Amino acid sequence: MPVDFVCDALKAIAREAVKRKSGARGLRAIMEDCMIEIMYDLPSIENVKECVVSEDVILHKEDPILLYEQTKIQA
Repeated sequence: MPVDFVCDALKAIAREAVKRKSGARGLRAIMEDCMIEIMYDLPSIENVKECVVSEDVILHKEDPILLYEQTKIQA
């Protein structure tokens, strides 16, 4: 299942890393901080087609947007 980072989210990650003055380790720490819960929860959520990470996920600790597959209704 793809995880899609919108452009503003990537820019927010870069800005946060620059503030921390920690280079690549800062990027990794920011990514882990915003994604740790979803990394563990996502595999157990059924029918998720895509996970979209926005700037609000990075800066305001909001949940990412989950896009679900349509389930077929059987007659």
